[in-house]
Amino acid sequence: MERFKNKKILLSFVIAIPFLFGGFIPNETMMPAFRMKKIVLDAGHGGKDPGNIGARSKEKDINLAVTLLVGKYIKENLPDVEVIYTRDDDSFPTVHERPKIANINKADLFVSIHSNSASSKSAAGTETWVMGTKHFEANFDIIKKENSVIFLEDNYEEQYEGFDPTSPESYMIFNLTQKAYIGNSISLADHIETQFRDKVGRKSRGVKQGPFYVLWTPSMPSVLVELGFLSNYEEEKFLMTKEGQEYMASAIFRSIRDYKNEIEMN
Repeated sequence: MERFKNKKILLSFVIAIPFLFGGFIPNETMMPAFRMKKIVLDAGHGGKDPGNIGARSKEKDINLAVTLLVGKYIKENLPDVEVIYTRDDDSFPTVHERPKIANINKADLFVSIHSNSASSKSAAGTETWVMGTKHFEANFDIIKKENSVIFLEDNYEEQYEGFDPTSPESYMIFNLTQKAYIGNSISLADHIETQFRDKVGRKSRGVKQGPFYVLWTPSMPSVLVELGFLSNYEEEKFLMTKEGQEYMASAIFRSIRDYKNEIEMN
């Protein structure tokens, strides 16, 4: 009888726990939902670094124009998202400073916008890159060219601790980073390339992986977008127009919006 009485007391206590401590028992419904609150937009190159040179344009100018439009569309349509630029004028933030801005501000997304070039004038199409070493050898010339911007910086030897963009061996250290964000980075990159292809009618060269320094250190999903080839007459002409810049910026904005909706539903 005594044992039965004790069991009733124990059972009453167990039943009472949710009512007494319901606000403190962790469960999925109580976990705060993720919200994308900050995005850093990086207009590649700038200032003394013109980037790729087309027949009539400089990469730094096209990158900035499109980047500012992307930010404008986000501010107008996603008022809950704060937009931070690594540059909003013709200045030259270093390759080291760009992702640092994203990390300091605890951004949820880092998008670096660039324009491509090639020795062949027939090369065409958009690309969106995520951090990785897949097909490294095949893409080494592109990666080396983009990372070699650090040679324009003062004291780059000290700032980058011996990293040499022209040496394949230097890229071995890139293998251990961004693994936590690769899935989300690829998801955003895929959205961007799909928008370029299906909504703007551009040729898409797809989502690619490369150890770009600017994608190495951000502590959040990150992508590097190539808008097209300035060495291609038709693509340069399109990217120089206001309409072309608006189309490309709108595609990137829609990709960010769709990515935001996707991750916030999970």
